[in-house]
Amino acid sequence: MNWEVEVIRNKEDLIRDTQKFLQINSVMDESTAGPGRPFGEGVNASLTSLLEFGEKEGFTVKNLDGYAGHIEWGTGDEIVGVLCHVDVVPPGDGWTSDPFSADIRDGRIYARGAIDDKGPTMAAFYALKIVKDMQLPLSKRVRIIIGTDEESDWRCVDHYFKHEKMPDIGFAPDADFPIINAEKGIIDASLRIAQSASDKDAKNGLLSFRSGLRLNMVPDAAEAVIEGDGLDAVHAYFSKWLEQSKTQGEAVSENGKLTLRVYGKSCHAMEPDNGVNAGLKLAECLNGTELDGAGKHFVKTVSDYFLNDTRGKKLKIDCRDDISGELTLNVGTFTYRKGEEGELGINIRYPVTSDSNVIRDAFTSAEEFRLEEFKDSKPHHVSADHPLVKTLQKVYEGQTGKKADLISIGGGTYARSLSAGVAFGPLFPGRPDSAHQKDEYIEIDDLLRSTALYAEAIYELAK
Repeated sequence: MNWEVEVIRNKEDLIRDTQKFLQINSVMDESTAGPGRPFGEGVNASLTSLLEFGEKEGFTVKNLDGYAGHIEWGTGDEIVGVLCHVDVVPPGDGWTSDPFSADIRDGRIYARGAIDDKGPTMAAFYALKIVKDMQLPLSKRVRIIIGTDEESDWRCVDHYFKHEKMPDIGFAPDADFPIINAEKGIIDASLRIAQSASDKDAKNGLLSFRSGLRLNMVPDAAEAVIEGDGLDAVHAYFSKWLEQSKTQGEAVSENGKLTLRVYGKSCHAMEPDNGVNAGLKLAECLNGTELDGAGKHFVKTVSDYFLNDTRGKKLKIDCRDDISGELTLNVGTFTYRKGEEGELGINIRYPVTSDSNVIRDAFTSAEEFRLEEFKDSKPHHVSADHPLVKTLQKVYEGQTGKKADLISIGGGTYARSLSAGVAFGPLFPGRPDSAHQKDEYIEIDDLLRSTALYAEAIYELAK
């Protein structure tokens, strides 16, 4: 059976429907939340549009209170799960085109969510549609499970599995090809930095410092506001520092206050070295200026513990294993206001054989900050000889002619919510990863290739 031919027959519809899906702004916005839309109107619009599309195509669909939903085909007691999500991270600035226009340029669809994870979600939908339209016999139910809070706290998964059976096996089209059978543990931590005594003789006072939107993103912008009698010196130092460090930024003097802005490069927190953390850069700069005691304590603590260290060496939590590699650490959010405690939002990806208690102990034993929150999603690993892995290897190698090596990632996909789940695409080897970056895109050729792989995988796992 030539799965690629079947996808080509659906090519124009697949591209059109992917664009329409991506044009829905599905960034979580709890200010517009309400009954049946716990994560806001945009996320809910994305979920309901996909469920309505599924119902129109003759699938069985279910909406679980707006937290999640599923689209199902087939019969049998066993369930094959395809775990997707429709929420996206905030787009940030600097896009060539509107992040929700889904423009096509040079064979790519550009939009927030194009590769993570709305493009792959539509590929999985069309894959199941192809299996259905070809009337292929299945002995299991195939269920596309649609999450709405994957980029934040996974409340959608918790709610879904309180009410629905967990699939026996499954895959998440939300990472890389060939097959990801190991995912690092993920820690989200909140650290509070106490206000130290202010220096009454200091010429300048740090009024505020803020950077970052999400823990799982490297922040690409940071801003600090300073007041005092020595602002000219700070301005001069900042300008010189920008030039020497080859950093982008700007300074604005207004109403006796100096606002400093620094720009970096956003990327996914699973590998912070792929980006430039604007918050850390700004803290580094301010650490070289004259500030009041409380402000100095904040930027010095940030610099001493986290500057130029994405592996946790300064905290003595650095570790690695042969299955999943090194621990990574990202400071995703920075918040400081004069007279209040500073707060840092930390995202850590730790190896599958490591003990997260060691990390917790390192935070609790540090004198310069206090551990406020500690959320730990344990590592996930499916053995190489599992039937799920063997089947997906067969499908991938048969269609691509390339060896389906097993890999591990620092990212967390919905696959880890299953006892037997792996991540399977959509990013092909050698392709740059634009997830969580400006001008995120998916190659149209890869969208089509992924759909063919998902269609065969669904059939082989459920036949």
